[in-house]
Order: sequence, then structure tokens, then C-alpha cells
Amino acid sequence: MGVKQHCSTIFKFSNQPIFKLLLLLLFISCSNNTSTSKKTVFNINLDEGLSSLDPAFSRNQNAIWMNNALYNGLVQIDDSLKTIPCIAKSWDISTDGTVYTFHLRNDVYFHDDPHFKNGIGRKAVAADFVYSFSRLVDPKVASSGSWIFSDKVNGCNGFIAINDSTFQVKLKQPYPPFISMLTSQYCSVVPHEVVDFYGKDFRQHPVGTGPFRFKYWKEGEVLVLLKNEHYWEKDKDGSPLPHLDAIRATFIGDKQTAFMEFISGKLDFLNDIDGSYRDDILTKSGKITTKYKGKFILSTGPFLNTIYLGMLVDSSLAIVKSSPLRHLKIRQAINYAIDRKKMIKYLRNSMGTAGSAGFIPVGMPGFEADKMQGYSYNPEKARQLLKEAGYPNGDNLPEIVLHTTVGYRSLIEYVQGQLSQIGIKTSVEITQGASLRELVSKNGVNFFYGSWLADYPDAENYLSVFYSKNKIPWGPNYTGFNNKQFDALFVQAYHEPNDEKRYALYRQMDNIVMQQSPVVILYYDKRVNLYQNNISGYSVNAQNLLVFKKIKKI
Repeated sequence: MGVKQHCSTIFKFSNQPIFKLLLLLLFISCSNNTSTSKKTVFNINLDEGLSSLDPAFSRNQNAIWMNNALYNGLVQIDDSLKTIPCIAKSWDISTDGTVYTFHLRNDVYFHDDPHFKNGIGRKAVAADFVYSFSRLVDPKVASSGSWIFSDKVNGCNGFIAINDSTFQVKLKQPYPPFISMLTSQYCSVVPHEVVDFYGKDFRQHPVGTGPFRFKYWKEGEVLVLLKNEHYWEKDKDGSPLPHLDAIRATFIGDKQTAFMEFISGKLDFLNDIDGSYRDDILTKSGKITTKYKGKFILSTGPFLNTIYLGMLVDSSLAIVKSSPLRHLKIRQAINYAIDRKKMIKYLRNSMGTAGSAGFIPVGMPGFEADKMQGYSYNPEKARQLLKEAGYPNGDNLPEIVLHTTVGYRSLIEYVQGQLSQIGIKTSVEITQGASLRELVSKNGVNFFYGSWLADYPDAENYLSVFYSKNKIPWGPNYTGFNNKQFDALFVQAYHEPNDEKRYALYRQMDNIVMQQSPVVILYYDKRVNLYQNNISGYSVNAQNLLVFKKIKKI
């Protein structure tokens, strides 16, 4: 990107309060022409906005990405989703699996801030984790991440600072996925001095220990993070991290406009490819079209996100008593009736994997498709099941309403067409995303589109959706699934510290879910990232977590 073009883009913000920011960005950009100090800015667009930079509210992808730049936790993930050290250089787990003792580094400091003594960031110690984790379970904070600890520890008493460098968590019962759960951005460390001063306004005055520090945020327009010059981590070659000098985020809501900004070189990164221009970029087999070949980097891989249709199966609910979906064979018929491979190829340009295994997605540790009893396309089997259910060719079967959001309309209309071919009549009702989520969370619909994005890289996160004690209103069991064998295995997994043995239990549970069919797995998502050709060092993990500290721009 030429300096003249970049500088003119910056100066579209003309209001006086951001004058200093403009000078800063101008310096960073125009310094690219100096031989002594080459500055690099990574330009990203957050098309779905940003509501908070407080890690206690890391509820969506944009917040997770930005908070991953600003903060650190005890542990972090690598690209294989393995849990590795971060501020905790090591940890011990008691023989009964209920006490986790973390040994902290002594060279991690908070970013400088006026609310520290002399404005200089102090060392992060065990007491800071007691404070940070206690915030998550504090009803007054109302963190969206309270679920991480709320049913696992006895309030704040479960968090103990043995000394400055030793932090301990005491669980009420064993929970093997706990160490994976701590990789969540919710579990970042924050300083009490700054949080207590700002209160709820900490959301726009963030201070962490991460590779980047906060500089400026004009909501809905621009966010700037600058390199933390005192950051403690180094790359594999021993060079200090981060490599970038700054991150600049814009908030262009229109996906086509954002794409044009990327193509023109004003953005360094674009996440996902919107359906409105997917055919322009990708062939049906998922390759870059001739038009764009060589013009940017396309990075794809598994993404821990299962796209599915949910079916309410709790027969104690009035809404279910007259629903055709209360019959197992009808649910199984629906599963067999959908050609998922064709759907992925022609509606997603092969950006996904057909959901022919279980609810646990491709890319999750322990996933083994050949050990799963999912559903492949078999319309004859579907018709046979309908006949056995007492509805040959769908005769006398009441019409089923399928609820979805506007963004997945074409996908659901494809499903509607597939079901009609075996005699199942459906109507599609389009609802706004927030409204549909509310309906589903209140058992208000029988048949609905859904997706489950991993909060942490352990399959327990997916199977909890079917645990009977997580039925609404206590948890995310939106289908009302209840199976004693499943529940017994779910509890057993809590007491199995060996990963491979626990994964085997997970597959057993997933197979039970598939046999009972409270869901139709449409596909497992793919991570789809576009980078400019001068970008390297980016991550390729199945959580689609941007790790800015390792990115290089030349």
C-alpha cells in the first residue's frame, strides 16, 4: 500500500478528538519509507462490531480476537489445540483431580497506566488471578463467562494465592477439561487498581499483560492497539514478540465493502467469504478462481463449529405432544434424506465438511469419523423409515415448520427441497438471530437451525448440550434430550483423567445422540482466512483464534 493512499484513508476521520491518533497512524504508516525504523500496522475489519474490551465479556469472536492481543491467561493453546504454558510456566494436578496448582512466571508485567504507582505497570502475581477469576463469578459483574467456574468451585473460596508465584484452584469435583477451559479469553488476568477505578467503563480502558497495549477506540469507527515494548514472550528463534508495531481495526458492516477494502490492499486480513461474493472467489471445489489466483493467501482448515438442525424431543412439553418429530423414525428419516456433500459443494463452495459423523466436529481432539455411526445420504432408507412410522410417502404427515435466520435461508430451503423428495412437507420461517435464539432458549420451537461454536478445545463442550441436567432453563440442552446411558457416561468422563480413554467415552455418548437423533448434523465448518501476500506467521488453529503476536508483515 502506498503511503499517500494510506495517509489519505486515515484522514477521513476529521473530528478533533482523534487528531493525536491521526498523527500516530500517520507516523506509523509513513515511517515505512525510513530505513532506520520500519513500522508495521496490521489492518483488520471487525464487521460485527465490538461491545467490550473487558475479558469478562469475551462472548464473541471479535472480542476474543482483540482480547487475545491485550491480555494473557495462565495457559494458552497452540495450533494443534494443545494446552501450553503462558503466565503459568508449569502446573500440578492433585491425584483426585480437584486441586490445580499453578507456578507463575516472575517476569510478566501489566501495561503502564496512570493508576499504577508512578504510572508504571507492576508485576502480575497470584493475587491478580484470585481477583480476575472472582470477577467472573461475581453477580454484580454479570460476566458472560461466569459458567466457567460457577458450578465448579465454591465461589471465591476456590481461588487461592499461596504466594506471589503460586496460584491454586480447588474444584468441587474432578473436571478433566478444566485445563483446556482456562485457555478461554474469559480467564485473562486484569489489575484490580485499574478495574476498580473504571468499574464498568473498564470495557473501554483495558489494561492487561498482553503483546499489545490499548491506544485508542472510537466505537464503530476505529480501534488502535500498539506494540507492548516490554512484552515477555519470544518466538522460537528467540526474537522478542510481537513482530507488529500496531493493530488497526475498522468496523465496516457491509461485507462486500470490506471485501473491496481487502482487494484494494487497505486490509491485511479478511475472515470468511460471504455468500454474496463466494462464487467470484472460489470454484465449487473450493479453489481460488483464475480471477484472484496469486493475489492473496487463502488459508483454510477445520473450524470447531457444528452447523445443525435441532429437534425438540422432550415429550413432557405441550409443544412436543402433537409434533411429528416426537417419533424417532421420522427424525432418523430426516437425517437420511439430506445430501450433505452436494449441499456443501454447491451452496458452500466446499467450505465445510459434510456432517456424516456426530455432533463433535472435525478438528476436535479425539474426533474419529470411522468410529461414529452418523448419517449418509440414503433417500430409500428415509422412505422406509417414514413407512415404518406409519406415514408411507409422507401421507397424512402434518407439515413441519423449520425456523432459521436470513443468513442461512438458502441452506434451509435446500433442506426443505430434500425433505419434500421423500414426502416430508415443511415450511420455512425466517426469524432475526436474536429472536430465534430467544425462542430456542425457551423451548418455543420444534425444529430450528443452530450452530455450536467451541468455547474451549474439549468435546465435553459439545456433549454438554445433551446432558439432561443442562435442560432449559439451567443449561444449553435446547432439544430436551434425556438419556440415562448418556448421562451415566457423561458423569463417568468427569473421573477419567486419561485423554484417550475419555475420548472413547465421548464417542460412545456421541453415538447415542446420533442413534436417538435429536439433531441433524448439516456440516462441520471450515476456517476460511484471507491474508495479503506480504503477511506470514499467522495461526491455523481450529478455533480460528487470531494470534497477532506471531504475525509478520513485510
